[in-house]
Amino acid sequence: MSLTLVIGDKTYSSWSLRAALAMELAGAPYREQLIALNRPDTRAQILQHSPTGKVPLLISEDGPIWDSLAIAEYLAERFVDAQLWPQARDARALARSACAEMHSGLVSLRTHLPMDLKRNQALVQIPVDAMADIQRVCALWAECRQRFGQGGAFLFGKPCLADAFFAPVAARLRSYQIELPAEAAAYVEAIYQWPAFQRWYQAAQEEYLA
Repeated sequence: MSLTLVIGDKTYSSWSLRAALAMELAGAPYREQLIALNRPDTRAQILQHSPTGKVPLLISEDGPIWDSLAIAEYLAERFVDAQLWPQARDARALARSACAEMHSGLVSLRTHLPMDLKRNQALVQIPVDAMADIQRVCALWAECRQRFGQGGAFLFGKPCLADAFFAPVAARLRSYQIELPAEAAAYVEAIYQWPAFQRWYQAAQEEYLA
């Protein structure tokens, strides 16, 4: 088995974080290759691996897999015993819908509150459409927790791909000091206590200090 995950800066690359957490959930041994973002040669370096010029990308024996959602599905299929998706069909359907919504929606939240794991400062003003996205996230988290989260602190009880996809959102909400309902705040805390997230977060704090 030979897997290499090509990622961007740990401080800023939310999509890379999602893929890395999926790798952790799979329990797959892999090598990490980090390409610094926003540099003159960034795109050229990424294009050596990814046809889209974007990260993350998983290099596998089956060929390159780009896009975090494709990587997640590949890992779920390859490492079946790791149970990356919830096992119940109805829970799995909701988890997939939640990941797809995160992947293709919540644009204003992602635009106005970009991930910055070194930040701890509120915005002077949150745009109305970004606040609507935040309220939608809280409602979605509440639905997942109410229907399937009784077995633990995560969206579906134990950590799964839905948590990998929403971890960067949780990080945004804490970094920008967003006031949250109690249940949403508890979920953000669960993400910050997740060892897989903690390892990435600590690496982000140490990034570019030398």
